[in-house]
Amino acid sequence: MSRKDRIAEPWGTRTPYGPGQPWPVRVDTHLAQGVTPGEVDRWVPTASILHSNGDGMDIAVKDGRIVGVRGRADDRVNHGRLGPKDLFGWQANGSADRLTRPLVREGGRLVETDWDTAMDRIVRRTRELLDEQGPSALGFHTTGQLFAEEYYTLSVIAHGGLGTNHLDGNTRLCTATAAAALKESFGCDGQPGSYTDIDHADAIALFGHNMAETQTVLWMRVLDRLAGPNAPELVCVDPRPTPVARAARVHLAPRPGTNVALMNALLHEIIANDWIDRAYLDAHVVGFDELEKRVADYPPELAARICDVPAERIRAAARILGTAERLVSTVLQGFYQSHQATAAAVQVNNLHLLRGMLGKPGCGVLQMNGQPTAQNTRECGADGDLPGFRNWANDAHVAELARLWNVAPEQIPHYAPPTHLMQMLRYVEEGSIRLLWVSGTNPAVSLPELARVRSVLSQQRLLLVVQDLFLTETAELADIVLPAAGWGEKTGTFTNADRTVHLSEKAVDPPGQARSDLDIFLDYARRLELTDKDGQPLITWHDPESAFRAWQECSRGRPCDYTGLSYAKLRERGGIQWPCGDDSPDGTERLYTDGGFWSDPDHCESYGRDLITGAPVEPVEYRAMNPSGKAVIKAAEYLPAHEQPDDEHPYALITGRTLYHFHTRTKTARAPQLQAAAPEVWVELSVDDAASAGIREGDFVEVRTPRGSVRAAARITEIRDGVLFVPFHYGYWDTETGSEPGFDGGRAANELTLTDWDPASKQPIFKTAAAALRRIGPGPGPAPAPTVGASAPAEPGIDGTRGGPEAEADENLGPAREGNPS
Repeated sequence: MSRKDRIAEPWGTRTPYGPGQPWPVRVDTHLAQGVTPGEVDRWVPTASILHSNGDGMDIAVKDGRIVGVRGRADDRVNHGRLGPKDLFGWQANGSADRLTRPLVREGGRLVETDWDTAMDRIVRRTRELLDEQGPSALGFHTTGQLFAEEYYTLSVIAHGGLGTNHLDGNTRLCTATAAAALKESFGCDGQPGSYTDIDHADAIALFGHNMAETQTVLWMRVLDRLAGPNAPELVCVDPRPTPVARAARVHLAPRPGTNVALMNALLHEIIANDWIDRAYLDAHVVGFDELEKRVADYPPELAARICDVPAERIRAAARILGTAERLVSTVLQGFYQSHQATAAAVQVNNLHLLRGMLGKPGCGVLQMNGQPTAQNTRECGADGDLPGFRNWANDAHVAELARLWNVAPEQIPHYAPPTHLMQMLRYVEEGSIRLLWVSGTNPAVSLPELARVRSVLSQQRLLLVVQDLFLTETAELADIVLPAAGWGEKTGTFTNADRTVHLSEKAVDPPGQARSDLDIFLDYARRLELTDKDGQPLITWHDPESAFRAWQECSRGRPCDYTGLSYAKLRERGGIQWPCGDDSPDGTERLYTDGGFWSDPDHCESYGRDLITGAPVEPVEYRAMNPSGKAVIKAAEYLPAHEQPDDEHPYALITGRTLYHFHTRTKTARAPQLQAAAPEVWVELSVDDAASAGIREGDFVEVRTPRGSVRAAARITEIRDGVLFVPFHYGYWDTETGSEPGFDGGRAANELTLTDWDPASKQPIFKTAAAALRRIGPGPGPAPAPTVGASAPAEPGIDGTRGGPEAEADENLGPAREGNPS
């Protein structure tokens, strides 16, 4: 047993292992100060909710309260390990400022009320708008943190009951491009690879994925491979000097917005050197000729000029990617939230198709998620797509869904692509959406161009409903606020980024009158008296397990088949990967093992889009191009970003995450150790840029774009010249006073970002804005040296003993067969 400060050392102790060996167990535990394992009344199984990794864990309950967590040694995802947000984030559940009663706006103020009053107002306005305008007046914006049962219920209400096309998740901000790229290449969503591929790989490429901070436990797995025999070689694409970049054999730091040019140059080298599997291409892929012709125009020297990356470094990366025998690639926000997002992510898929590296141990691509239940949002249809990965442009798929719900096919909106979030906001702005229901997310901080977002959400003609645990910045603007139960206070399933399904059990009761999201949605449907075409209730389930069975039936025969799962099976075995059905009762570790894809024209989720314009591919065009359902290689030319640095705004601004916070800090800022580790926003700039501007470490600076400004302390790092980084988590909630200081405090990075989105995935672009920088004055003094967990110097005043005794966590370095300690 060892004690470690898991804030200063977020990845804990190494347990090295070699290729093909099982990842050793290491059980991480954290209990509230003064509580010992023997005093815990019971341990309740769940998984992590503050990132997308899906770490299996148990909740410690004592006297009806959550008092800690421990990792699950037998879980396939984490083998007992937990990251800092896992270890400490649970404390937010017990915060004194939890919402416990519904609120309604009276005389310009939010006042407490009862559930009947709040729900009756929502239902009455829903009926009025349906009569006046029809379902197009109603919009729903949900999250990436609910359970599959809740998403599916909301999807049935919106699509089958109300008939609105306006339903999207905040997953649009983080993983819409993951789904789009998978659809473009393989005809359907669903990660081809598995986390276990890291156990076998001899090369790992991370494209815009700061795994060390966004998926700390998966990074532990990589670190343990790097510490063991026959370590894999790492390639990192990121403009910042992240922990991943520091561990990489080759680090490519391109100018923001130039990822497609870089990917084209890498593919140019792989084809030119004949590092491709021609037999695999001939048997299983269409579109190679177009790609070969396109990338011939992108030699490394051209990409070097566009991306400002040395040509020889591009060649070195291409050699690793092209000669590896077992290659794993991961992709995240550095590609997804940047210019030409889908086009760049698709080129990573192309890399694996060129090399025939899919479906084998150590050979996989993971188009990663950013949120814990983002995968459920997509598969259950709460991101606007139809549930079960059905194709909105395939009439047979719509008819099948209509039979399942017993509604007329025309009741399910499929006259046009589902409305994406940014278009929904435009409809609100223009006055056609008059009721917007926001559940579990905080768009007043997370969306781009916040001044405009606040104006849109504050319109008098809009009824804004917010369903959350706390009075967030968005809830402050709402007309009705509904108190929701959180993780550990309700039961449901959720699926991580490598398709692993976990069951999260209710451990404690929610505070006051707070209700689970499922119960709230069921109540809404019941009060609206939504019915099927025979006049029977549209929603036939009443609790999480019956909702899960309804979702299973919807998934039957589809790529995301859940029919072989059950609550009992998940309780017995822990995490299981879908598809899990008659043909795969134990789950499926890797997809496309036989070179067969879900891209058949009659089966695929999408016919694809033009990567440059976003125009949907017509069904007849897709059938002609891919009649036998092969994987699709799509090429793309590089185009410059819409907003370029100029004399007035000479820097490129990018936003991103820090290891210690999640989304808009609604939960993590209420965990003392996490908030102390990263209490304030900062601006990261390069050594040379700092010298040119006369800025020293810790100075207060202002970043300004055509849309707004942010003031913060400067961090000077090895980030590439000409780039400024600002973390997006920080809004306007004051953790010291618990109050909202107003929206002119200049703390939120999205005051700076622009309203622009990728044409194919419709994901907003947060990483290509032009910015100016100036020094305001001295800060509180020089910042201390960075801790091992920091990708930049730590915040002023924070040292390696952050958080006191409760910042420490136990690591039980037991043998691989050892179970969780009790």
